[in-house]
This record gives sequence, C-alpha cells and structure tokens, in this order.
Amino acid sequence: MSVVQSVDNVALLPAYLAAGTAVLVLLADLLVARSRVTLATAAVGAAATALGAAVVGAGGERRTFCVGPDCSYVFGGRAALVAGVVALLTLGVLALSGPLLRAGQSPTGEYCFLLACSMTGGVVLGAAGDLITLIVALETLTLPLYVLVGLRRGSLASAEAAVTFFVVSVVATTVTLLGAALLYAATGGLHLGRIGALLAERPELLDLPLTTAAVALVVLGLAFKVAAVPFHAWAPATYDGAPLPVAAYLSTASKLGGVVALLAVVQHALPADVTGPVLALLAVLTMTVGNLVALRQRRTVRLLAWSSVAQAGYILAPLGALALAAGRAADARTAAYAAAVAYAVFFVVLELAAFAAVVALRPAGADGGTVDDLRGAARRHPWPAVALGLALVGLAGLPPGLAGLFAKVTVVRSLLDGGAGWLAVVVAVNAVIGLAYYLRLTAALWAAPAASPGGREAPAAAFAPVGGVSAPVRARTVGLVLVVATAVAIVIGFAPQLVLDVAAR
Repeated sequence: MSVVQSVDNVALLPAYLAAGTAVLVLLADLLVARSRVTLATAAVGAAATALGAAVVGAGGERRTFCVGPDCSYVFGGRAALVAGVVALLTLGVLALSGPLLRAGQSPTGEYCFLLACSMTGGVVLGAAGDLITLIVALETLTLPLYVLVGLRRGSLASAEAAVTFFVVSVVATTVTLLGAALLYAATGGLHLGRIGALLAERPELLDLPLTTAAVALVVLGLAFKVAAVPFHAWAPATYDGAPLPVAAYLSTASKLGGVVALLAVVQHALPADVTGPVLALLAVLTMTVGNLVALRQRRTVRLLAWSSVAQAGYILAPLGALALAAGRAADARTAAYAAAVAYAVFFVVLELAAFAAVVALRPAGADGGTVDDLRGAARRHPWPAVALGLALVGLAGLPPGLAGLFAKVTVVRSLLDGGAGWLAVVVAVNAVIGLAYYLRLTAALWAAPAASPGGREAPAAAFAPVGGVSAPVRARTVGLVLVVATAVAIVIGFAPQLVLDVAAR
C-alpha cells in the first residue's frame, strides 16, 4: 500500500478561498488601512467561498489526502452544504457588523480577519474524514470567537463573556482530545470510517473500559460545542455579553459546526447502539431545560440563547432514535442523519434573521436589551418587526414560518420511522412549551409601548442614535441581511425537500 497521499486541489478549493480571504484581509488592513476596503475584501472572499463550495459540490464527491481507502478530506454534497452555509453566515454577520465597526467599538481589521479564520475552520469541518482534521477544524472555527466575543472596547460584560467562553471551550476541547487519544489507543485508527469498520468487525472492543471511556469523552466533549444540557451553562452568558453580530455567529455558524462534528463521529466512527441512548437523554434534557428556562427570560439575547439551547435538543433528537433497533436500520439511520443536518440548516437561517432584526431595532453598538425595550417596535419600524415576528414564529414551528414547521415535521417523522415514538411525543410537548415565549416576544412587538415613570411613552430611547451613529435600522447593509435571510427562510419553507436531499448525500 502506498503511503503517498494524493492531493486533489479542486476538492480543497473552498478551503483555499476561505484561508485566502483571511490573508487578503490582513494585507488590505495593513496596506490600505481603510475600514470599507477591509470589510469589502472579507465580504467578497466569503461570497467567493460560498460560490466555490457550490461549484465543487455540484461535481460529485471528491477525496484527497488519502492513504489506501482512508481519506482525511472528503468533499461531497453535505460538505458543500455546510461550507456554503458557513460562508453565507459569515457574509451576513459581516454586513450586520457594519454599524458596530463604524461606531469604532471594534477594530475592523482584526474583526474581519478573525471571522475569516473562523469561516475557514467551518469550511474544512464539513469535509473532515479523520479525528485530527475534525478537531483541528472545529477549533479553528471556535478559537477566533474567544477574541471576537471580548473585542468590544470598554465593555466589562464582553470581557467576562470571553473568559467564560474560553475556559469552558478549553475544557471541552481537552475532553474531546483525550477521548480521541483513548479511541486511537483502543482501535489503532484515526480515520472515522476505519474506526467504525473496526468496531463493527470486532465487537469485543466495545467491552473494554478504555473504549467505553473514549466514546463517552468524545460525545460529551462535542456536546459542549452544541450547548447540550448539562454542558450549556456558558451559552447564555456568552451570547448576552458578546456584540450582537458575534452572538449571531455563535448561535448559527458555531452551533452548526458542533452539530456537524458530532454527526460525523456518530455516523461514521462510533457504534450507534452505544451513542444512541446517550444522545436520546441529551436531547430530552436539552430541549426541556432550554424551553423551561427561556420562559423566565426578560433579556432578548438571553431568551434567544436559551431558545438556541432548546433548538439543539431538537437537532439531537433524530440521533436519539439510534438507541432502538428500528432506528439503526439503514433507511432509518439515513433519515435521522438527514433530519439532523436539515433541521440545523433551517434553524441557522431563522436564527440569523432573528438576530438581524434585533440589530435593526437596536441602537448601533448596543446590546440586545430587554423584551420591554422592543415593546411597540412595530409601530415605529414595521418591516424589521415583521421580519423578527416571522423568524420567531418559524422557530416556534408555526405557519406562516414554514421553514420551522417543516423542520419539526422532519424531526418527528424521522423519530417515528426509527420507532422512537416516545421521543417524538417529547419533541411535540416541548414545541408547545416553546410557543409561550416565542409568541410573547412576538406579541410585545405590536403591544402598546411601556410608559415611563412620568407617564410618557419611553421606548424612543431604545431606538436613539448612539455615539453619533444613526440608528441601525437605517443602515442598508443590515436591511439587506434582513431581507435576504427572511427571503431564504421563506424559500426553503416552500422547498424543504431540497435541503433534505442535499443533507442526505
């Protein structure tokens, strides 16, 4: 067997474009030193990365860095979907960051460079074929976010959020690496497919305490990344302390990366009968705790953060069907994996639309404020409020938010196909609980504004300019992101099968 690894540069094109974007942003900031040029460079690079992922993905599966049948980089339909979504999310977050950067609260060069580096990790993550590539790509996605969360000048909450995120993520990475090391010690392999084949051929390996510890550590370490209960405590504080565009990226691209990493090891490497019960328990705890705590939230971003925790439970739910024999049949497994990926894509689109609307309704550089700050917002800024209402209704799984509705239907159908009817009931009950806070926030947008202590209406301050910068609702870039994200949510709501078909590849 040849030990020379083949290199397919076409398969690596999206990764080249993403990494090249980071380099060009550095050069533009160094040589031109104009914020608009730096921001435009990052935006063009993100768009080129999304286009490159679509073009390469349309040509069928491509493999590179291969030794025999084992490949470290496999770029197929699902990898193209993940790379394209991450690149487009980066482009959207860059547009949302315009008011923040113009206000001078974050340095443009460093901000765009870190986002481009994180995008590179997300692009590589979807194609990772071995544990080392997977973990390095996941950390490349996550590591820049430690700095981005704390990059807002003069904000103690931002610094505290960054430290919290850093400490928890380092622990999660350490646990995952230890699990990967023990898995290598037990199997002698690092490629996901080889590990899965070896554990299937030699089931006696599963009886070893070393293998049990390895599987547990890898799953639990990756559970931190998706903010699954009980490994979720970092998420609300981090989201609330981060700048709004960074919080949007954390709740979309970062969560998508964690889901993709967890799905990769569960689908290809780890035995379904071992991981299934763990994932079923995590799904139930995550969606239930997330929804119940979200009911008590009064700050907008914390409500969206706890909602994101609950949504992670829905994403994990199809994988819980693997706990049952019916759920491990070939068709049921394929449906479960496709449902998890498709739900994650539906979720990130709706979540980006929700954060874009909050950015549009809040002053430049401000945090998300409270639910009362958004009370009566539709009376002053009807279109951003309508977009936020549509996103919230979609996240709740109600029409006319068809994307969210079909996402939940897809999850429930995969659970029923896998024989996990009890888990489908838990999903349905939690969806009903989620209606309370989603509809409460939506209703607040059209409610009468709260009165100040003097008896006058007080919400105008919530929309006032900050630091000499006009209200972000007037910013064309934020409005464009809001329109595009809402339009995409509507389109995929009418054609959900397209997302499912790509996710199943």
